[in-house]
Amino acid sequence: MKDKYVITIGRQLGSGGREAGRKLAELLNIAFYDKELIRIASKESGLNERFFEKADEKKRFSLFWGLFGMHSPQTQELYSGYYLSDETLFKIQSDVIRSLAAKRSCLFVGRCADYILKDYPRLLSIFLSADLNDRIKRVMEIHKIPEKDARDLIEKTDKQRSSYYNYFSGKSWSSAETYHLCINTSVLRIDETVSFIRQFVVKRFGL
Repeated sequence: MKDKYVITIGRQLGSGGREAGRKLAELLNIAFYDKELIRIASKESGLNERFFEKADEKKRFSLFWGLFGMHSPQTQELYSGYYLSDETLFKIQSDVIRSLAAKRSCLFVGRCADYILKDYPRLLSIFLSADLNDRIKRVMEIHKIPEKDARDLIEKTDKQRSSYYNYFSGKSWSSAETYHLCINTSVLRIDETVSFIRQFVVKRFGL
């Protein structure tokens, strides 16, 4: 399929990136991958999903602890030589992303997909942001938490996403020059943003 293409979406927490990505993929009738990548990477590698969920925290995990839930001084000492580095987990996930992109047109949310697929000939990388008040409101509604907790979660999550992306890509997570298209979803809201991106995609790939 020489006409297949890939869209990647980086996003601030609370900007509606996941919702926008899913709606856009449905409109374009292409595959959508977000947290599904963790499940696929886990299945392909035989490793517990927990490894991939925690990879962006810059920790190393005992292989047998992660796989079998064993956490004690004895097991840690016994298996102290078995570790999975962040780089290893990133490579596994990157291979999965490249494999999926090679099969059909698709949309990826997060996971450094824009960097991993930087040499893909038909790629559109997007970054979605939003005004802080809108982000807080959205996070409060989704997670059913008070305003202070929403603020704290936004700050923590954005720092983690930025650190993860910057570490592996050597680029700046939220800088405009990193992406083909940057949009503040507070301006048009989600549905109009999706409609705008769809028009951009049609022109970008000549659909």
